[in-house]
Amino acid sequence: MINVLFAARDDRWETYKAPLKQAFSEAGLSVNLMREAAAEAVEYMVYAPNGPIADFRPYTNLKAVLNLWAGVEDVVGNETLKVPLCRMVDFGLTEGMVEWVVGHTLRHHLGIDAHIHGQDGVWRGGRVPPLARDRRVGILGLGALGQACAEALITLRFEVSGWSRTQKDIDGITCHSGESGLQEVLATSEILILLLPLTEGTTNTLNAETLAAMPRGAMIINPGRGPLIDDEALLDALDRGHIGHATLDVFRVEPLPPEHPFWAHRSVTVTPHIASETRPISASQVIAENVRRGEAGEPFVHVVDRKAGY
Repeated sequence: MINVLFAARDDRWETYKAPLKQAFSEAGLSVNLMREAAAEAVEYMVYAPNGPIADFRPYTNLKAVLNLWAGVEDVVGNETLKVPLCRMVDFGLTEGMVEWVVGHTLRHHLGIDAHIHGQDGVWRGGRVPPLARDRRVGILGLGALGQACAEALITLRFEVSGWSRTQKDIDGITCHSGESGLQEVLATSEILILLLPLTEGTTNTLNAETLAAMPRGAMIINPGRGPLIDDEALLDALDRGHIGHATLDVFRVEPLPPEHPFWAHRSVTVTPHIASETRPISASQVIAENVRRGEAGEPFVHVVDRKAGY
């Protein structure tokens, strides 16, 4: 019997209990899935950073911590965590992100907002958008989510370039890395999508200087992390018309406070962190596979690089 502790909030337990038990059974694992347990009995921990555990030292027989979230910035620096930390990468989360990103990219590409919000009785013809093949889209962050979004946009014939910390080679995508590569992507992106992990090096990636490097009227889509953007610099760029619109799903403080200027700004669309959610069924399958691997002596999947921070 394998002892697995579910270390997340109570509402998550009710959501995940049945899918996890089903996934463990389908993987051929005999698992004792627990909400509470003696620390020394725990072998694997299904974990959320906003759950009840911050000190991993009592868990002396722990083999791996299996994060329920794609983001690990709230746990990766925990010095009490000595075992492998695996982030969540599942097809449900990926497909949900692709659908949200493609939907808002097409919205900005086609200028749909003008028709939805501009019905004033005046027939304005002649405003035909370019074809996707003539629209330049940039993606900052070419991990699992960024690459999946890029591949979907390529199928629609968008011209896609991407930037990552380390150089990537992905068919159909013009890949860049390094400071000069970032400047190249910024300078050529009419629509820019942020899917970087949040680290010390990516905080305020979009600031006064980098926003100024973008084409006038460019659109920004951020389903990644709120602190990737300097809010004040973005508001200034929007007010001056240098940035045409920003669609933001993530924020420095969530829920976004009612008094925050983003809510009322005519060139900002706020969505309430709904770009993609971890789906319990698909996420449970990923967790079960890592437990199976651990018990079989195989390498875990989606292991976090502690030095890189993701």
